[in-house]
Amino acid sequence: MKLDFLRPLFDRPGSWVSVYLDATRAGENADHEVALRWRGLREQLAGQGADAATLDAVESAVQDHPTEPGRYGLAVFATAGDVALTQTLSAPPPADMAYFEPLPHVMPLLEQRSAEVAYVRVLADRTGADLDALSVGGAPRHREVAGSATFPIRKVHVGGWSHRHYLQAVEESWKRNAGDVAAAAADLAESVGAEVIVVGGDVRAVQTLVGRLPKRWQDRVVATDAGSRHAGADESALDDVTIQAVAEAGDRHVREILDRYEAQRGDGTASTGLVDVVTRLQRGQADTVLLVDDQSSTDQLWIAPDDPTLVSVDDHVLREAGVDDPRKVRADAALVRAIAGTGAELVLIVPGEAPLEHGIGAVLRYADASTAAS
Repeated sequence: MKLDFLRPLFDRPGSWVSVYLDATRAGENADHEVALRWRGLREQLAGQGADAATLDAVESAVQDHPTEPGRYGLAVFATAGDVALTQTLSAPPPADMAYFEPLPHVMPLLEQRSAEVAYVRVLADRTGADLDALSVGGAPRHREVAGSATFPIRKVHVGGWSHRHYLQAVEESWKRNAGDVAAAAADLAESVGAEVIVVGGDVRAVQTLVGRLPKRWQDRVVATDAGSRHAGADESALDDVTIQAVAEAGDRHVREILDRYEAQRGDGTASTGLVDVVTRLQRGQADTVLLVDDQSSTDQLWIAPDDPTLVSVDDHVLREAGVDDPRKVRADAALVRAIAGTGAELVLIVPGEAPLEHGIGAVLRYADASTAAS
């Protein structure tokens, strides 16, 4: 999981309010119930020392958030009287939670996001397509693509010597439109960091479109004849294919990361344990951090307030690096901040899924002499 969407939280030093709230508004008194739940959290945060301006900002974010269907939650992160990020949760949190800490507490959000996979879904016919995409932690995107070829589109019997020429012209229109859709789909897939592209709809359009996708996307395509662009068409079959494809892509991604970790363990270059992974993050060596999410952990790390990449198990290391006021914070919060700051990825795994010391390890971008010796 890429953590780019969290960077706005880590660019601003200061004390943070982090709120996880059941925002479901299904009953007649739902708004009142949400307000009561927030009031309890507000009192808790005020008791921890959160300032009124920041609490007012969170309250406005909760009250003004558009109502969504079904059961869902909200995660809100604010500091210095300003809400920096509001995220809709696909399910309510197990319990309403509030934190006032030096860093935003994002692990409950990431635990839910870890099941998400960035994808693009294409519902195509011979005139164009509807494209839907979702990035991890991002808002859904929708695009309608109208192919540049508008005539001829349908094969009809025109008779005479020109019949074959007309049919060839129709085929060329289909190919041109498929090329337009393929280019738009690839561009959207790049922008959201898609792990899979699901292509459904008209059989001929699907076949032609898939063949025109750039080569790097060919092995990430799942093609199906489910779905139709006709008004009122039932999309449940295409939804099922999409859910399955996304789940398989997520499992495949985790398996690939674990295989890379095992390979580096085999040649002695894998990083494992809190001390070593922190060192690799400091050096920018960590490509992907594997972490068991243990909310009961009491581990702490030292950070530089103004530099996400400066993190250590020992404050003396930071002082020697010129940090006058290192701060001691939750280890998971410091790790997520460093992962986002160095452009690494995070993979949350269950205990026992990989041989990790202290529930943490890393796949490295490169090895050096100290890595091989560690």
